Amino acid sequence: MQPKAKKKAAELAGELPAELTQARRFGKTRSAQSGALLEDYVELIDDLLTSNGEARPTDVARRLGVSHATAIKTIARLKRAGLATGRPYRGVFLTQEGQKLAARVRMRHRLVVDILLALGVPAEAAEADAEGIEHHVSDATLRAFAQFLESRVPS
Repeated sequence: MQPKAKKKAAELAGELPAELTQARRFGKTRSAQSGALLEDYVELIDDLLTSNGEARPTDVARRLGVSHATAIKTIARLKRAGLATGRPYRGVFLTQEGQKLAARVRMRHRLVVDILLALGVPAEAAEADAEGIEHHVSDATLRAFAQFLESRVPS
């Protein structure tokens, strides 16, 4: 058996993966979790700007189910990260970088929803589940999702 195949067989048998492999996996998850919050805010702010013409911290807090203080604190993080700006009495606006991130997050979300729907997951569950999955899925997996969905479309 090849060394790589041996490692895979050991993992499938319940043995722990190599320390560095496992650390890399957990590190990826921690990184995704810290970015997920900002991505959710950017996506929602973009949605509010598109539908209402404004994104007030109060609306952001209500829609995310967090306190006003939490929304203000996270919006301040977005501003420090160069993803958002604010205008007194005008709410929050996305910078060009924030708009690019919102578009990427929306594309990932849509792709994850579409793959879940293709698997037969009910629409409401697919939308809810995509909210978590979209932040943790790799670019390689997203490409595989897209290829799978494209292969199902009749020519």
